[in-house]
Amino acid sequence: MDKVIEEFESLTRDPERVQRETLKRILEDNASAEYLQNLGLNGRTDPESFKACVPLVTHKELELFIYRIIDGDASPILTGKPITTMSLSSGTTQGKPKYVPWNDELFETTMQIYQTSFAFRNRTFELVWEELCSDIREGVLTSRVTVPSIRMAMSKLLKPNPELANLIHKKCMGLSNWYGLIPELFPNAKYIYGIMTGSMEPYLKKLRHYAGELPLLTADYGSSEGWIAANVNPKLPPESATYTVLPHIGYFEFIPLTQLENAKGDHTFLCIDPQPVGLTQVKVGEEYEIVMTNPAGLYRYRLGDVVKVMGFHNSTPQLKFVRRSSLLLNINIDKNTEKDLQLAVEAASKLLAEEKLEVVDFTSHVDLSKEPGHYVIFWEISGEASEEVLGECCNCLDKSFIDAGYTSSRKVNCIGALELRVVRRGTFQKILDHYLGLGTAVSQYKTPRCVGTINSKVLQILSENVVKSYLSTAFN
Repeated sequence: MDKVIEEFESLTRDPERVQRETLKRILEDNASAEYLQNLGLNGRTDPESFKACVPLVTHKELELFIYRIIDGDASPILTGKPITTMSLSSGTTQGKPKYVPWNDELFETTMQIYQTSFAFRNRTFELVWEELCSDIREGVLTSRVTVPSIRMAMSKLLKPNPELANLIHKKCMGLSNWYGLIPELFPNAKYIYGIMTGSMEPYLKKLRHYAGELPLLTADYGSSEGWIAANVNPKLPPESATYTVLPHIGYFEFIPLTQLENAKGDHTFLCIDPQPVGLTQVKVGEEYEIVMTNPAGLYRYRLGDVVKVMGFHNSTPQLKFVRRSSLLLNINIDKNTEKDLQLAVEAASKLLAEEKLEVVDFTSHVDLSKEPGHYVIFWEISGEASEEVLGECCNCLDKSFIDAGYTSSRKVNCIGALELRVVRRGTFQKILDHYLGLGTAVSQYKTPRCVGTINSKVLQILSENVVKSYLSTAFN
């Protein structure tokens, strides 16, 4: 462990040198790649030539190359060595998963991230726990699980165990409102490790309830395209977590968010010509969109993640994830982010808490089907709330979006009254099942917080399961 930490400290003291060496290594290893040769680098590996020759891109610009690889073209297209593996993104942002090149070098960076962070370092159970006890007692999986491969795998593992079933049943019955469920069932657990920031932050309250006194450790910062930074301050609560960039696992650039402020709508921001800054040129307190160059054939690739620089570890920036750059509620001059939505839901859900109820999950949609357009918030809640309380929740949601563009537009009716739509229990499980059917891994799934028209199937699932609808009167 000491050796890993010592190496980390050395790398973060001179990240500019490490970044130049990392870029040089990536470009030398992939000099024969068709993509780079067509851009005229001619063997140059310095950052200046790289930025002058290689354009900023998104996944859309690389799809043609990626599908050639998927179709079996073994020539050096994006990398010098053949790509043998494709990673699949969650697909919750754009409505369908993306294929992302993956190779041995990225696997090595995964191990480096894990080693570094280790050196420093849902409600479904409540509904089915008795059925689980029965399965363990009888040694037979419930008939509700119908996937043949799962049933076959479990038949090899599951044997009748009445003693264990009775123990679990007794422990669950002894809990007060499920507080401390995890240490009760897993007494040897020392901490809980997982993704707890970004779109996962709304679940922290429930996770803390289940965790009892166990500490929560938020995972490292990465994406389907590769790893970026490690959590080297694991004792910080997830809400305060920062991630220190590892300068040797990729070449990183940062687009100042101020360059994107004039962007309108969800995708226009990709059309401008931003000027990224280097890893050591970022400023504390400023927000940036990350641009990545990795060993698996992604060069100057816009991740679409917005981060805030919270400080420096030695000379390497420490980042806090803010949001996805494309997740923006926007109709007129308003700009509300995923974080703004989360804060509005948290404020309104306090009214539900007074009724001993909670928001199980939520998402949003911009409805432009009639003038003026308006925000739609979908809620799945834990029980039956009164009409009065839900009406108050709707008004609270509307008033909690404090963006000046939104409030001024609401006052003059350029944006219509916010609509709260309550959906049936299990609706968000249906959305999860939809993405799993597309090939999304459970470990990658994130509830889409802003459902656009491109996500027509998810909109259909939500619309078909609406049981109540309320319009805000907050600005009447």
